[in-house]
Amino acid sequence: MPATWAALLVAAALVAVGGVAIRLRVFLRYPWRPEQAPARGSAAAGVRYAFTAGMAPWAKESTRIHLPAYLRGIVLHTGIGAGFLALLFAPWQAVVPAVVRWTLVGSVLLGALAGWLGLAARLTERHLRAVSTPDDLFSVALVSAFLTAAAAAWWDARWGPAFYLLGAATLVAVPLTKIRHCIYFGFSRYYFGLFYGRRGVIGGVQHE
Repeated sequence: MPATWAALLVAAALVAVGGVAIRLRVFLRYPWRPEQAPARGSAAAGVRYAFTAGMAPWAKESTRIHLPAYLRGIVLHTGIGAGFLALLFAPWQAVVPAVVRWTLVGSVLLGALAGWLGLAARLTERHLRAVSTPDDLFSVALVSAFLTAAAAAWWDARWGPAFYLLGAATLVAVPLTKIRHCIYFGFSRYYFGLFYGRRGVIGGVQHE
């Protein structure tokens, strides 16, 4: 990887980390109001459920009804993780074992396909179009383009500049667009499990 691209990616990563830190600082300033009612269940069991069985497609009505969209999301997010790994290991691309290389290429390519299909759904499906914001469309398009470029660059090094540029853009966009939901995901699952587990709704049997 040329030094210029490496410097750009490092700068973009610093912007992403700094932006995420600011977002978290603001988020963590919100007051925490502990529950006053007696516990009817286990908060710890609720948190465990939220991060395990509670994420299964059959655990929520919306995912049970829209299983293809759920699976598309799983593939997309797996591809995003593979895309950032591909970006991280790009300087050593030439010495990466073939099995790792083609696993990355396959993962990001499937993720890109899932992203473009999701974008098409947002543009053509009436209900999705009604709730999609410009930020939604931009974020999905950017991530899908990044994954497409990642697959192309690991297949053919001549696509490297497009991959690095889109990778830098995606990093910068993390704290500025809806991509930042990756920051809040863990918090939302934790507090969901904490609240409903303590109330005995999930994670265990209610106490009478």
